[in-house]
This record gives sequence, structure tokens and C-alpha cells, in this order.
Amino acid sequence: MTDRDLPATTTVCTAGCGPAGAVLGLLLGRAGIDVVVLEKHADFLRDFRGGTVHASTMQVLAELDLLSGFEELPQQRTTSISLMTDDGFVTLGDSTRLPRRFQCSSMVPQYELLDFLTTEAARSSSFALHRQVEVVGLVEENGTVTGVRYRRTAGGGSEGELRALLTVAADGRSSAVRRAAGMSPVEFGAPMDVLWYRLPKRPGDPGASFARLVPDRLLPMIDRGGYWQGACTMPKGTVASLRAAGIEALRADLARAMPFLADRLDSALRSWDDTGFLEVRVNRLRRWYRPGPLCIGDAAHAMSPVAGVGINLAVQDAVAAANALVPPLRGGAVTPRDLRRVQRRRDLPTRVTQLVQRVVQRQVFGAAGDPVPPRGVPVPLRLLSRVPPLLRLFSRFMATGIRNEHVALQAHAVPAAAGSPR
Repeated sequence: MTDRDLPATTTVCTAGCGPAGAVLGLLLGRAGIDVVVLEKHADFLRDFRGGTVHASTMQVLAELDLLSGFEELPQQRTTSISLMTDDGFVTLGDSTRLPRRFQCSSMVPQYELLDFLTTEAARSSSFALHRQVEVVGLVEENGTVTGVRYRRTAGGGSEGELRALLTVAADGRSSAVRRAAGMSPVEFGAPMDVLWYRLPKRPGDPGASFARLVPDRLLPMIDRGGYWQGACTMPKGTVASLRAAGIEALRADLARAMPFLADRLDSALRSWDDTGFLEVRVNRLRRWYRPGPLCIGDAAHAMSPVAGVGINLAVQDAVAAANALVPPLRGGAVTPRDLRRVQRRRDLPTRVTQLVQRVVQRQVFGAAGDPVPPRGVPVPLRLLSRVPPLLRLFSRFMATGIRNEHVALQAHAVPAAAGSPR
């Protein structure tokens, strides 16, 4: 189906094709539910997007018979999470101790993952992805959202309406659907922001992903195979002063923290155009739904980058939403009570995960506005690395989360879409 074939009506309209939107579209399409996913960009090629896939997501892919295809994607697997300090490495997670089939995490470029998921979803004629279509408002009747107003971001910017039984906001932390629905998240604050960059990988570099801890900063280094996806944390609101100091100041900081990078910094980080900025936010909606729309993923709860669980929480939301909503969708009516079931299922995991993230943030970075942030590895994290039961517990938390979701739906015999892969 092409963008010119955008229908006037569908059963489910999903705004945004990140991990939550892609997985929900895949599940609904396989269940025989007509779903249209609207993505405002032309492709998934966004630099500096995280891509840590934990055991909970691998389990979902296995239940969908997609694990072998996923394993063919470019990825780097890791069995541990470590902090590099001046005194050596401190282990914060070890998945080899887990009593699970998936004793690793995979670092996968997010565009590769999304291409894979949408290609598999397109095997069903019930699924349609329309790119360069941006949601700009909602259609409402008697207080119930009955669809979206959209604008094409190419070809003249024409506008239209798409009516739907259910509208899903999976369009991220700045969700247009959430904003149009008058839904505002509660902000919990974060003490840091993050600057992303890419550096070539060379022989003699460390062999796996790690994070370098230095005074005032954490420098995660994600192994992408042929290159490092690096990050530099900074106190909240200080990006302007960092940039004012010049890109050479960042290069000098990185060279002091990780001398092995010194031979490539000048060529890889020539200007601030070679970096990407992420404003870290931790928030969640009090209520994820209204009559007609449902928010999932970052639209419902923005997660800290701590432990790299954002993709996995979004996937779990999508699975829970499909499990709860396919029966009423097949019946032709979705009530607020049906939507509340999704939030009740996912609210506790979200709250617990954000609580843990906020505790870790405070231990490592202090509270927002602290004049003197913590230095060195906090005592609780050192204790975690030295007490095996605590290490196993935290490793399991990162790998599978709270209230792990499983695919409960049987696929309908839906014919493949014309031109879709087989």
C-alpha cells in the first residue's frame, strides 16, 4: 500500500512507528485487525537513537517466530554492563547468571530493528505503514476521539482525515496525539542531559560496551561493531555552556577520560554537527487514555536512558495493548474500560522502573541543581557489584523487567499484502 492509498477509515490508527507503534502494528495485523501506522519521517534513519534489546523483547520475538530473523540483523551482544573507573571495572549487570533462554543483551541500530519489524508486519494485508504523514490534530464527536487529522510532509503538504475505532499515540515523548487530546504528563525531573556522538572503532579498543565514570560525567560507549556510539552526560541545562567552550573542549575531555580515543577525535568530532542532543526527561501520564485514544511507549511515559530499557518497555506496552484490545476490536467497540485494562497492566512496571532509574540517577549524578554532584562510584553500586544475589536481582530486573508480557494472540489466516515479502 502506498501513501496515495491512505484510506478514509480503519479500525486502528497508530501515530508513530517507533518500537511501540511497529510492534503493535505487527501484532494487530497478524490478528486480522486493520491498522494504519502513520510515520512523519521518510525513513527510520535517525542518528544517535538507542538500540538496547533485552531478554524481554527477544522473548516476544521468539513467540512471534521472528527470533532467527532478528539474529541476522547487525548487532553486538553483551553479557555484562560495567563501569570503567580509575581503579578498574565495576560490574553492574551480568546476564549469564539469569535462568533464562536469553542470557545477553543486543545492541541493535534502531533503524535496523524498525525496518525488520515493519517488513514482517507488511506480510499481512491488514497492516499499512504510511510514511511522511504527520498527525496534526484529532477528530472528535461528542467527547470521543474518532480519528486523526493529518498532513503529508511531502508532495505539497496536503491534509486529510482518517477515521478510526481506536487511535493509538505511539509518537514519542513530544506526542502530537497526546497534546491534541489535552493529556499532560507529570514530570519527575532528571539531573542530566546527554550528548551523543559516533567514533570509529580500532584494533586494541575495549572488546565490549561499557561506561566510563569520571567526576561530574558518565560516558557510555556502545559497541556497534565497526564504530562506537558514545554519549556524554552533563548537568541538566548546561549544554549551552558546553557548546560555548567549543568542540575542542569536548575532545579534550574525552581524551583525558579514555586515552585510547585520542587518535581519532579530531577527525570524528569536527564540529557540534557531529553530535546529537537528548534532553533527558522522566515523566508519565496519570491516565493513559480518553474515550477513543490510548497512549503507549514514550507518549505515556518517558524513561531515563539508565539501563537502556526504553525500547523494551515500549515493546511490552504494545504486547499488553494487543492482548487486551484485540477481542473488543474484533467485536467492533472499544470502551474506556478496555483501555484502562492496558494501563492497569503496565502502570506498575512503569512506576517501578522509573523509581529505580531515578534512584540510580541520584546516586550517580545527584539531584537536579546540586552544586556539587557525587564523585566516584556510589557505595550502593559498589555493594551491588560485590554481592552476587543483589547483582543477579538487578540483572534480572534489567533483562526482563517487572510483569513480563507474553504474546497471547493467535494469528488469523490473513492474506499477504500485495507486493509484500514472503
